[in-house]
Amino acid sequence: MQCYVYRSRRKQGSFLFVPDRDDFSRIPEVLMKIFGEPEFSFDFDLTPDRQLVMKAEASEVLRVMRENGFFLQLPPSEEQSAD
Repeated sequence: MQCYVYRSRRKQGSFLFVPDRDDFSRIPEVLMKIFGEPEFSFDFDLTPDRQLVMKAEASEVLRVMRENGFFLQLPPSEEQSAD
């Protein structure tokens, strides 16, 4: 799956992964307000066995993107407080 990654200008270290470039239609409005205007960062081919720099496994990111239409990566400090 092609994956497009956008960074938040408001929430440093927060990234949105979407399967279609510039398509934020499946992201809840409240999340978009918190995230702010997405800034395109990069794109890559996401496969289940791909090594990612982040904590999540590629297979989990793929699953969430297929189910929800996006994946949200939060900064490590916010992820840890949610655990």
